[in-house]
Amino acid sequence: QVQLVESGGGLVQAGGSLRLSCAASGLTFSNYCMDWFRQAPGKEREFVAGVSWSAGTTVYSDSVKGRFTISRDNAKNTVSLQMNNLKPEDTAVYYCGLGVGHTVPVITAPEGMDYWGKGTLVTVSS
Repeated sequence: QVQLVESGGGLVQAGGSLRLSCAASGLTFSNYCMDWFRQAPGKEREFVAGVSWSAGTTVYSDSVKGRFTISRDNAKNTVSLQMNNLKPEDTAVYYCGLGVGHTVPVITAPEGMDYWGKGTLVTVSS
């Protein structure tokens, strides 16, 4: 049974930094992308960043490009999201997602994720 567990959320002032981590367990396959999505109150879940199996391809939403960095460690089955220069509009629950066996390196649609974590709350105060 695949499980994804996020950690690292919290309260931070605008301009500050946080690092989110997601640990995957129960994996019996390879060739999967790992993504971060977020969902603010009253809004739909949106793509934030994704990394391919080889880590050779990374994709970011325009709203976080240049501020967030995604990375993964396949030996440890983890993916991280370094978030710098945080803004109040980054406030949301952040979810780790895993997509298996797709033909493109990174999936950016939530429908493309096969597994989800339960999320971690990030709150950025102004």
